[in-house]
Amino acid sequence: MTAPRTGSRSAWMVLALCWLIVIYDGYDLIVYGTTIPALTTEKGWHLSADGAGHIGSLAFGGMLVGALFAGAVADRLGRRRTIVVSVLWFSIFTGLCGWADGPVMFGSLRFIGGLGLGGLVPSANALAAEFVTPRLRSVASTAMMSGVPVGGSLAAVIGLHALPAFGWESLYFFAFSGLLLVALTLALLPESPTWLRAKGRVSDAAAIEARYRLRPVAEPEQSEASADARTTGTAWGVLRAPYLVPTLLFFVATTAGMFAWYGLGTWLPKLTKSDARFDLGNDALTYLLALNLGAVAVSAVTAWLGTRYGALRAAIGTAAVGAISLALLLTYPSSLPVVYLLLILAGVGSHGTLCLIIAAIANHYPPTLRATALGSALGGGRVGAVIAPSVAGWLLERTPGSASSSILLFAAASGVGAVLLLATALFTRPAVTEPVESVFAH
Repeated sequence: MTAPRTGSRSAWMVLALCWLIVIYDGYDLIVYGTTIPALTTEKGWHLSADGAGHIGSLAFGGMLVGALFAGAVADRLGRRRTIVVSVLWFSIFTGLCGWADGPVMFGSLRFIGGLGLGGLVPSANALAAEFVTPRLRSVASTAMMSGVPVGGSLAAVIGLHALPAFGWESLYFFAFSGLLLVALTLALLPESPTWLRAKGRVSDAAAIEARYRLRPVAEPEQSEASADARTTGTAWGVLRAPYLVPTLLFFVATTAGMFAWYGLGTWLPKLTKSDARFDLGNDALTYLLALNLGAVAVSAVTAWLGTRYGALRAAIGTAAVGAISLALLLTYPSSLPVVYLLLILAGVGSHGTLCLIIAAIANHYPPTLRATALGSALGGGRVGAVIAPSVAGWLLERTPGSASSSILLFAAASGVGAVLLLATALFTRPAVTEPVESVFAH
């Protein structure tokens, strides 16, 4: 693998820092799942499974609201300062959850903290993409996406040791360490040259490009083609023929994928702890660790699958793997190695599918519509992340002592995603015929 641009070590530092930022994002999103069993038994809280599900949805609801304003904030402040403000915001409010005196205060802090998470991953991804060659942008994007399950794995590992010794509060206090990340970001992370040029700060952009040995971004040519691009590259373009059908299919498929991934990330420890079939002499948090490690391990595999077979076809396969593995989890929960294997495959099927959908969307739309198509799918898909914790909590409240209904629901969501992606492949046609490697670069 060649280095970013011309081999600048500083450019690798930018990528590493952006990846670390996304890891913290993943930690803050998944940490709640590690603490649900403790919170539902917290003295004086009287927190039911239904109530815990609603609290789980609040962080994702805040993330959805934050995402709606992320573009405007990034355009005004720049990507660097948006990242700094976001990390500062969610580090403080997630950390304050450790001092919550009840479900109302805790849930409010989770929602407020979620506001800072909404635009963080897109900003970090966009900034990282500017510091690599087009050929390596798929690698950079895959690495950035892997940061979320790495953060989830970190939450599970810390929980295994900190929960028995220091209580659930310690996992939220750990979020204050994000303040160190703020300091690192202020000291080491450069601003986006593209944003600087857009704001007329050409000399500042040129200085950063010289320091990191980046190629200056070419000014768009004023031509009939670019005029046509301005006409078609609107928010309504994805809702017109021939793009309406794939837009709707990708939207629902992404919603189903996020429903499965974030539902499992929120509820897996509680579900397996409450169901005697999964009491196999291990800590329930190791199940969450297996799920996230599967998502981490598959990052490189999904990138290869997308390159070898096409992103859409690979996504159909991984979504089907997720559905089948979760269905089998209800059939063969008696062997610990088998359970771990099935959860690793579930991580492949949920998070891996979401990574591939991003690439598939890039291949299905012309350059002028790709950003809008990705925004509509991933932004709207967060609805799945918002409703999954509440729905699973509602089911667990009505079927106490059994994880079957919730796990079956997550399996069904993965299966629906596979069917919708298959329909996309069968009944719609990609707008571009570029090789997948070049499509990833956009």
